Amino acid sequence: MAKHLDRKPDELREKIRILPETPGVYTYYDSSGTVIYVGKAKNLKRRVSSYFNRTHDRLRTNLLVRAIADMSYIVVPTEQDALNLESSMIKEYQPRYNVLLKDDKSYPWICLTSEMYPRVFMTRNRVRDGSKYYGPYTDGNAVKSVLSIIRELYPLRTCRTLITLEFIERGRGRLCLSYHMHRCKGCCKGLITAEAYAEYIDRVRQILKGETKELMDYLRSEMQRLSAALRFEDAQELKLQYEAVARYRARSVIISQTIEDVDVFGVDEDEEDVFVNYMHVRRGAVVGSMTLQYRRMMEESVGEMIAYAMHEVKEVTGAVYEEVVVPEVPDIVPEGVTFTVPQRGDKAKLLEVSCKNARQCRIDALKQMEHLDPEKRTMRILERIKKDFRLSELPRHIECFDNSNTQGTNPVASCVVFKNARPSKKDYRHFNIKTVEGPDDFASMKEVLTRRYTRLVSEGEGLPQLIVVDGGKGQLSSAVEALEEIGLRGVIAVVGIAKRLEEIYFPGDSVPLYIDKNSESLRVVQQLRDEAHRFGITHHRNRRSKSQLVSELDSIKGVGEVTKAALFKKFKSVKRMKEASADELSQAVGPSKAGILYAAFHPEKIQ
Repeated sequence: MAKHLDRKPDELREKIRILPETPGVYTYYDSSGTVIYVGKAKNLKRRVSSYFNRTHDRLRTNLLVRAIADMSYIVVPTEQDALNLESSMIKEYQPRYNVLLKDDKSYPWICLTSEMYPRVFMTRNRVRDGSKYYGPYTDGNAVKSVLSIIRELYPLRTCRTLITLEFIERGRGRLCLSYHMHRCKGCCKGLITAEAYAEYIDRVRQILKGETKELMDYLRSEMQRLSAALRFEDAQELKLQYEAVARYRARSVIISQTIEDVDVFGVDEDEEDVFVNYMHVRRGAVVGSMTLQYRRMMEESVGEMIAYAMHEVKEVTGAVYEEVVVPEVPDIVPEGVTFTVPQRGDKAKLLEVSCKNARQCRIDALKQMEHLDPEKRTMRILERIKKDFRLSELPRHIECFDNSNTQGTNPVASCVVFKNARPSKKDYRHFNIKTVEGPDDFASMKEVLTRRYTRLVSEGEGLPQLIVVDGGKGQLSSAVEALEEIGLRGVIAVVGIAKRLEEIYFPGDSVPLYIDKNSESLRVVQQLRDEAHRFGITHHRNRRSKSQLVSELDSIKGVGEVTKAALFKKFKSVKRMKEASADELSQAVGPSKAGILYAAFHPEKIQ
């Protein structure tokens, strides 16, 4: 603890020494008295001391510790009280080192008013006027879809007129177009009673609460009752409503008939941001969902982020948690709440759906950011490659090498160049192997790298920060030998990528590295390898074809460039020339040349 605390003022050291071992909230101040961090703790003394007793992995945490000049704390009865107080203090002071809720926009809700003839509409502002709010929804299109099915089912009024009994008795209402289009029952004129209208509203509440199965059961029984009473027109109207609810229910995310009421928090994260998706499940169907994006400022765990999100969702939606499905139990466990971390079964599938939603939000946010700032995407990928491949600098310039030969004949190699994680095709190079006899990939790799980097050094050209060789330990060792002989060992980093399991080999390390298959750095290296292979194979085929032409046609006396051009124009390949008859050859190049060619292609037939 003395490592960092010795450099702090005596007053701060004494405060930390006598901290109580109880739940509470602590506040850090810089030298100017500004609040720079607010945190919660189950044990104040243990938590605060942890900042000063070691060097932290994240630079930002170390910067915070250096900036702390003073602190204060508040003791609270429970961990939940600590979370509530921390949240309110963060919103009050906006400390620079705290977790930042980035997505602070207002979400759309569906409002059901408390009027004599209630209205149903979308809003982003919750007003305490007795109305009931359902949501929130992260997607405005989802709100429109729900409202569309409700208006298809029930003729609810959409006007903002304040309709009261006195208003109707005085005849102030005026029937509008919605009435004549049969989309309203004429509430303003009292053409439908409040009691009959309330039946529509009860069914709307069932839809908004996700109780579509109960509503369908009710509609089915009413259809049967009306049919038995020979009220077929009324039964047909309910049948149409039943079918509309069935279509809506089919579009809902039905998880399982075995799951009743749960709340789910799925998480997806990268180095900077954490996305927490909340799903409200009732009767086995997802009836509400929202995703919160947090900027991770310190070393907050997934459990801490879930605790923040639960508190935020409760403030926004008024949610009352009973059973919560999570990937990790939060560090603050409210009383009366059961947490489930499922490993298999329906709840595990439900958590997977939530995590996928969080992941999609992260991908969407990333795409939006990269659309606005493409350079940021490049920097992120380069930083990832730097970390995964243990580089000392950003790999803005990467080169990849691959060998190609056919049983040792026509050996060639290719070099492809990526700059800022993108192909730089003008810098691609081909190499014809000159000093190696037979199929020796190791010696070929050494020759190519020696020629490539001897020339770059002699011409004063820029060197890459990373070399990738297509192959395992053998090719990598040859590349290292070449760099040592040139004097570039340690100047340029080099790795090998094996084809079988995409393992990455480092010089001097017999155990390969397996990078996450979804990692962007691995995708860039795979693209390099595939591009080098494509480029090398193309050159090898061209060279092999050229050598075949030389051996097959140039060795025939009397066949010049004009004759060869005419032959290829008609037959496209030497194989087809050999299969052609003397007459077909004659049509292309004349009888004299045709005779020479036919004799050369079929010496056994010439007696």
